[in-house]
Amino acid sequence: MSRRGASHLPDELGRGEGGALVVGIGGGGDVVGAIAVAREIERSGRRIELGGVAWERFAVDPHHAGPRPLEHLSGIDRVGAASAVTGADGRTPEGVRLAEAGVAAHLGRPVALIDANPGPAAIAAGLESAADRLGCDLIVLLDVGGDVLATGSEPGLSSPLCDAMLLAASRHLPERIDVLGCAFGSGCDGELTTAEVLDRVAALARSGAWTGTLSPTSEAAREVVRVAAEVPTEASLLAARCALGETGTVPIRGGRRSVELGPLGALGFVFDARRAIGPAAPLAELIHAADSIEEARALMEAEGIRTELDYERERVGRA
Repeated sequence: MSRRGASHLPDELGRGEGGALVVGIGGGGDVVGAIAVAREIERSGRRIELGGVAWERFAVDPHHAGPRPLEHLSGIDRVGAASAVTGADGRTPEGVRLAEAGVAAHLGRPVALIDANPGPAAIAAGLESAADRLGCDLIVLLDVGGDVLATGSEPGLSSPLCDAMLLAASRHLPERIDVLGCAFGSGCDGELTTAEVLDRVAALARSGAWTGTLSPTSEAAREVVRVAAEVPTEASLLAARCALGETGTVPIRGGRRSVELGPLGALGFVFDARRAIGPAAPLAELIHAADSIEEARALMEAEGIRTELDYERERVGRA
């Protein structure tokens, strides 16, 4: 028995005969946080599948800057030019296990894997192929932290690129696939503050894109904690700890940043992904027509926005 009542879920979550593919769109451990939201969708009666982006954080995969092309990886099954599914054996050439492979081991079934190197249109084709392979007619693009909604002016913003690429892909998906976004664990990645995330949720409301709010049960939060013990992630773990009632300030990113735990970090703000692109999610609008991640990075650089790809390239250069 859940300790919470039903969340205010959008109608799309309970409609349709297919499953829901919940994709952690920021790379790294976002796929772990996706478990918490997927379990809440599952409570609405939908079958759930999980997915993520082939881009481990530099602390986990210091051998390569940027997202991994799928041809670099072993233990995966290609389902499209920009997508695959992975079981427990998905790895980089250096032997780094993918976060998605860790989640697949936990679930006991394959997890979708998206290549973020091509532009949003190609990523959309990859998402479509993965959804079809897994029998899903709904895709939920899940960001842990809330920076998918960033404007680019936030002082703490440091990883806007991958989120924007995946959200922008929703504009290129066919109408037969419903697409929702979800900003879960406000501020738990140490980038946007909770106040900044709430300001962006208000922008979603003004755009008519905010469709509902959910929060995982304590059972789902504890599941995330268990998976996080095997799959490296800080932000998803902190969001789960928020859902378990923890409060207070905790360090993140080796003490370089801090996160304020509390009930707001337990919420997932659900929105119409296609409608959000624009004033509510301006970075996705900025790069939606890019042909590659490099072009998208350059578009952000022209606006004075530094990305996680810039950071990783500098780290690799110093190494």
